Amino acid sequence: MDGDGEELTAQETALYDRQIRVWGADAQRRLSKAHVLVYGMKGTVAEFCKNIVLAGVGSLTLVDDRVATEEAFAANFLIPPDENVYSGKTLAELCCNSLKDFNPMVRVSVERGDLSIFDLEFFSKFDVVVVSCCSLSAKKLANDKCRKLSKRIAFYAVDCRDSCGEIFVDLQDYKYSKKKRDETIECDLKYPSLEDALSVPWSELPRRMSKLYFAMRVIEKFEEAEGRSAGEVSIADLSGVLKLKKELCTAQALNESRVPDALLERLVTNATEFPPVCAVIGGILGQEVIKSISAKGDPVKNFFFFDAFDGKGIIEDISSK
Repeated sequence: MDGDGEELTAQETALYDRQIRVWGADAQRRLSKAHVLVYGMKGTVAEFCKNIVLAGVGSLTLVDDRVATEEAFAANFLIPPDENVYSGKTLAELCCNSLKDFNPMVRVSVERGDLSIFDLEFFSKFDVVVVSCCSLSAKKLANDKCRKLSKRIAFYAVDCRDSCGEIFVDLQDYKYSKKKRDETIECDLKYPSLEDALSVPWSELPRRMSKLYFAMRVIEKFEEAEGRSAGEVSIADLSGVLKLKKELCTAQALNESRVPDALLERLVTNATEFPPVCAVIGGILGQEVIKSISAKGDPVKNFFFFDAFDGKGIIEDISSK
């Protein structure tokens, strides 16, 4: 992201004084000029939005035309628990109203539409795109559109199921700086698209690859094959998911033990989010977006996984050789 732009106002400098002390005035200035698009207002994304609004992002645009239900606010603290307030309103509208209260200096707005129909001109208005609650094909299409633009757009896809979460990152050709002892080092990373990353044969991946990577791909494929919406699985689908796992492992020449049945059962038994995990994944995502905007610090390349069962966060670099 281009670092040129207006200086921080006196009001911004006073409001963000503490974080300016942490990451510097230049990083805060870049953040205050950045425009972020978020598609899919689930609990994990709500945590992310809260974090970047408090950090002082320039603008945040929300897209989620689903009508709010009682089930939706189980993990999404931005939705008021009063049915009289949320009745008939979309998730994006309700979350927008709540986020404006966190930081009046951030412009929070709502757009309507399906992710797959937005054109290049629409995406060109943003510096960061975060997608969730959509099909694998929709994620790939959005990622591809971001890559076709002349400007570099940081793309993130996030998913959280039960006590597990995943973040995919595509920063394209990304240049950044980091401190090493008393010197500043300039770095350059090249990221694959989501399509290219997922095309890497499973047999070529490291033996210690996160089991969650394979499990998420199996469920993703199952939802796609069955024409389901993201997260639309239940324990009744377990036999079909296990059957697909066997087929995929055979086709990919992967030992079936690398994708434990117990993990798949957990993910389909409760496809909704576990609020504490939302806080972890949303916090990591916010941190990564701030890094990409400020161009400071080592970013995730290119997958992050978290499982509350062992409390570990794992970074995996899945790229074509």
